[in-house]
Amino acid sequence: MLNHIVIMGRFTRDPELRRTGSGIAVASFTVAVDRDFKSGNSNEKEVDFIDCVAWRQTGEFVGKYFKKGRMAVVSGKLQIRSWTDKDGNKRRTAEVVADNVYFADSKSDSNAKGAPAAAPAPNPYGAYGAPPASNPYGAYTPPASDFAMLEDDDAQLPF
Repeated sequence: MLNHIVIMGRFTRDPELRRTGSGIAVASFTVAVDRDFKSGNSNEKEVDFIDCVAWRQTGEFVGKYFKKGRMAVVSGKLQIRSWTDKDGNKRRTAEVVADNVYFADSKSDSNAKGAPAAAPAPNPYGAYGAPPASNPYGAYTPPASDFAMLEDDDAQLPF
């Protein structure tokens, strides 16, 4: 049997990170996914709002790094849950149980959509310090190359 689903869309709200009684992290969130077609005579695409849940480390990752408006790719399995509500009615819901959640936009794209910016690192070069001014490659020195620079032969090109 195969049960695998991959969706890509935007978070409709900040994920809700909770812990079970035994301390296991679980994040609940909803992803808005555009349909590939337009309905009727309108020029607007329809949107599906898909409920997702992520457990353990994936849930902690989602709760820490994703916010409302952030584009994400969610990979996991489709799960159907059934329960009886407080009025005695039988209910069902479908949700994606996320195995992996990936960023699908750049950080600057998410900031433009209204997501809060992450705090900048105190040192732009991380824990390694600034690169020396004399070496444009920082601490990295490129290996010696067998390639030689060619003279400017652009005048011989036919275009």
